Amino acid sequence: MADTISIFFVGDIVGDPGIEMVNTFLPSLIKKYDADFVIANAENSHEGFGTNRHIIKNLLELGVSVVTGGDHSFDKWKVFDYMREHDHILRPLNYPKGNAGLGFSVFPVPNKERLKVGVLNLQGRTFMNAIDDPFSAAEWALEKIREETNIIFVDFHAEATAEKQSMGWHIDGKASVMVGTHTHVQTNDARILPQGTGYLTDAGMTGSFNSVIGMDKKVAIKRLMTGVHQKYQAAKGDNQLCGAFAKVDVETGRCVHIEPVTYPGLESSRN
Repeated sequence: MADTISIFFVGDIVGDPGIEMVNTFLPSLIKKYDADFVIANAENSHEGFGTNRHIIKNLLELGVSVVTGGDHSFDKWKVFDYMREHDHILRPLNYPKGNAGLGFSVFPVPNKERLKVGVLNLQGRTFMNAIDDPFSAAEWALEKIREETNIIFVDFHAEATAEKQSMGWHIDGKASVMVGTHTHVQTNDARILPQGTGYLTDAGMTGSFNSVIGMDKKVAIKRLMTGVHQKYQAAKGDNQLCGAFAKVDVETGRCVHIEPVTYPGLESSRN
């Protein structure tokens, strides 16, 4: 049987409820899935928008190796210096040059020093900020990463399903796994594409499901009914940890298994 590496990904951590979930359950989930390498998207972890040093360090202590971001990566300016100093906190590569932080890096696998995992963070453009082309950025970055390892995980932070699917097909065979983030709603389409890339349109969020994508329901509804800006705040209750789990062949870099993860499970919300 081929040697594989197990990768566990935590979907968008939203506010204190999300932090509470990872603090309480992530270590046991890492053990349950026998995960060799852990990645977490934390761009919504500080009050629902952005992140900070304390949260990043907390995630590292829990067993996370890499923290990814998205359109809220730059919301909290106090984290910029930390982003410049460390490669374990990523932000989307295709933001214009001059912004703090890195869009990809290559990391040793804990307890398996001969192995390395490349992690690439990208952001879509459909219904989102007008930034640089993620498709050409992906081509350039994947070529660079493959000089060091063929085990590559891509967090594509994007709104449109079509854009995520397009990216999946675009990098099929060039990356081991591509998981989408940003919409906070987990999709049910995990599969392995023909050239070996594991794909999931969206990993979902880690936070309160008593909410509108993690935010207070009443505020969200009022925004939509009035058309006037209301200050969002993270919701509370019915907390869930969502993400994805994948296994990758260490020799070929091809994904051999991928599945969505929801804990403790949405059945608890239906009773």
